[in-house]
Amino acid sequence: MGRKLFVGNVPFTATEDHLKEFFSNIGEVETVRVVVVPHTGQPKGFAFVEMVEEEDAKKAIVELNGKPFMGRDLVVSDARPPKPR
Repeated sequence: MGRKLFVGNVPFTATEDHLKEFFSNIGEVETVRVVVVPHTGQPKGFAFVEMVEEEDAKKAIVELNGKPFMGRDLVVSDARPPKPR
């Protein structure tokens, strides 16, 4: 288990600052990256959040998975390494 989390079902109106504020209730957030379509800049509906402490990442999975955020229930899990292309 690492410090980087996959966050799915993110509202399209959510910004990195919104997510950082939400996850900061659990612990210190190192980085947040909302994934967007390269050509349009439109959000894809998921993000990656990296917590400073691994314990906070574990806590975020337990406490925030399925929790409502801006009208949608988030999916929070460990981020998996990208598949080779």
